[in-house]
Amino acid sequence: MTSESNPMGSFCRLYSVLLYAYPPEFRRQYGRPMEQLLRDRCRDLARSSGGLTLLRFAGQVMSDWLRTMVRERAAVWSAGRKPAKRSSVTEWAGTLLIYLFATTTLVQAYVIPTGSMEGNLLIGDHILVDRVAYADPGPLGRHILPYRQVERGDIVAFLYPEDPRETFVKRIIGLPGDRIRLENGQVVRNGRRLVEPYVRHIANQLDPYRDNFPLAPEFFTTPRGRDMFQHHVRSGEVVVPPGMLFALGDNRDNSADSRYWGFVPREYVVGKPLLVYWSYDAPTAELQEWTLGHVIDVAEHFFTKTRWKRSFLVPR
Repeated sequence: MTSESNPMGSFCRLYSVLLYAYPPEFRRQYGRPMEQLLRDRCRDLARSSGGLTLLRFAGQVMSDWLRTMVRERAAVWSAGRKPAKRSSVTEWAGTLLIYLFATTTLVQAYVIPTGSMEGNLLIGDHILVDRVAYADPGPLGRHILPYRQVERGDIVAFLYPEDPRETFVKRIIGLPGDRIRLENGQVVRNGRRLVEPYVRHIANQLDPYRDNFPLAPEFFTTPRGRDMFQHHVRSGEVVVPPGMLFALGDNRDNSADSRYWGFVPREYVVGKPLLVYWSYDAPTAELQEWTLGHVIDVAEHFFTKTRWKRSFLVPR
């Protein structure tokens, strides 16, 4: 796994923001060495693998922060000065603001409500999505860690093209210029049949529309899907236009995806799923909103319905 595809990259970006939560006197004196330490540590961790990598990185971040806080306070007291309360309050307020910004702008939590990605992501998986994985961070950000282009085979979170208020998670199968068709449920891209070990087939019967795509739109094809059939089908293949992506679910026989509602605009990509931080066995209706009944269910069955083995699972 390269550093670009390793989920550690997203945490390195988060860490680079949290550097501003360090004590101001320490930042002024050791700012540049800390930036170099950050880059070296991120490179080392990005090359590592295993389920404990993220926990180890989080432990190092906390250790760094606590050590510098203690050192700064010790230096202040040894000089015979008391730390200003106002400075401390300002420092913690700044840290809180940075944390809120990071958790809503850089990394965001989502829950999987449907089974379209089963075999990889289950109903009830609560995931963290790196919202800056595919965003150009500019020259300063690229100096720390380069951003990624969307690639074939990536699992991405994106706004549902027919209703951008919803967020979907699918796998990218086609990039601009790719020619896509399905033969008996298997994807053929640019004339080559794909080997997809992540795909799950559960249907017992062949569905012509779903499995021998594209033939012709059906009554359930959405307006954007009909536009795809009308303007982007050539010689029995869908040709992905510029600025668009073609996405399919891993649970190929039970997934509402680009076969039904067309292409995903590149600007609709929200980010890349990092890991499953909690998985809870509950029906879709309960996962879409935290009702009183769902709260009571979690309170009563948290330990028995939590899928502990899926904790910190990285979608691939």
